[in-house]
Amino acid sequence: MPSLPLRLSALCLALGLSACDDAPRFTKAEPGEARSGGAATVRKSDQNAFSLPSANLPPSRRVDFSVGNSFFRSPWVIAPSTTTARDGLGPLFNTNACQNCHIKDGRGHPPTPDAANAVSMLVRLSIPDAPAYAKVIEQVGVVPEPVYGGQFQDMAVPGVAPEGKVRVDYTPVPVRFKDGTEVELRKPVLQITQLGYGPMHPDTRFSARVAPPMIGLGLLEAIPEEAILANATAQAKENNGVNGRPNRVWDDAQQKTVMGRFGWKAGQPNLNQQNVHAFSGDMGLTTSLRPFDDCTDAQTACKQAPNGNGPDGEPEVSDNILRLVLFYSRNLAVPARRGVNDAQVLAGKNLFFQAGCQSCHTPKYTTAANAAEPELANQVIRPYSDLLLHDMGEGLADNRTEFQASGRDWRTPPLWGIGLTQTVSGHTQFLHDGRARNLLEAVLWHGGEAKAAQQQVLSFNAEQRAALLAFLNSL
Repeated sequence: MPSLPLRLSALCLALGLSACDDAPRFTKAEPGEARSGGAATVRKSDQNAFSLPSANLPPSRRVDFSVGNSFFRSPWVIAPSTTTARDGLGPLFNTNACQNCHIKDGRGHPPTPDAANAVSMLVRLSIPDAPAYAKVIEQVGVVPEPVYGGQFQDMAVPGVAPEGKVRVDYTPVPVRFKDGTEVELRKPVLQITQLGYGPMHPDTRFSARVAPPMIGLGLLEAIPEEAILANATAQAKENNGVNGRPNRVWDDAQQKTVMGRFGWKAGQPNLNQQNVHAFSGDMGLTTSLRPFDDCTDAQTACKQAPNGNGPDGEPEVSDNILRLVLFYSRNLAVPARRGVNDAQVLAGKNLFFQAGCQSCHTPKYTTAANAAEPELANQVIRPYSDLLLHDMGEGLADNRTEFQASGRDWRTPPLWGIGLTQTVSGHTQFLHDGRARNLLEAVLWHGGEAKAAQQQVLSFNAEQRAALLAFLNSL
């Protein structure tokens, strides 16, 4: 049987010599490449692949993971209730459990045409920035819509009107490959109807966001800040049109501006604050860091509704519950890659690099020695993200700023686990609003700083496209 380099060379010839001559020569997997999360990597690739604790988490620490999982999965209820540890839902909310958005800890999706509620896709709201709102912009990142706030909530407790209904329609966008193959993309058209509190500001900006996968978040948090900033410096030096920038966002606990790394526009600085804002915006639950319900002054019934705060003003989500959910979300493991030495996967990896995708989807880091959890420290990880903001072009623009992110900017999403999306989440809908129905469509939506890479992919023939997808599905 021919050796792997010979088999790969034969495949390169079939795919076209330029596809292999102009790219790094990956003829075999790199050492440790299958272990995307380092020693924390798990080996399962079934429907529960995103719901497992870090492989190196000792049994003595898995109890907290399991308890955190129970608070992540189980529904919260309306106050007052005999279930005092889980009451206080709403008054306005998008869902009653974290797991409803992050289905099996995986990826959310846009609502189907017959869906009663959007659930795993939310809609951010804001109005244009103005000097009068400088303090709000510094600490919130946007100017919230005056009546409906910063997030549209399409569910409510009895006696309180939901903010309205969300629907997504689509218009076709044809794209043609160099070999004549045509693909029809779909551009979402957001419909907000049945407004419960009157008209919105005439210049309201909308941004639909599906829930991202939960895997590897603690490892991303453990990437040293200087490594992320080094990505921006390296891209600027290359001067090839890719110009990633960190977002600078407000840290609620430290009461100062720091680097952002979580959320579709890197609008949150750390996992704890990400969780706090999700509890508040998604479920209407208070925490010690965010001790108020997500009601605007115009929503009087929302402000007057009963809450689940304790008799001494304890928040609905206690500090201990918040700690357990944080531990859980930090330790959701990344699954191992599949087929890293497969000839087609290696050819696809060469094509990925030839197209320049790695300029933004940075393959590898070593996590900090002082990571928040010892199991996550000093790990060689492969998330395929620079965690920076990039101008992705007008096609993907939501025209909504967020701290220093423009209306065309998006943070590079990690690619690890992306090939298991169908297995875990039951669909293959990608990008921030789920418009892409498969990985190829997601690639073809890339514009702006990624336009050159998209054009390279459009020049690939059918065999090359298959190889690129084989590589992406191996991640």
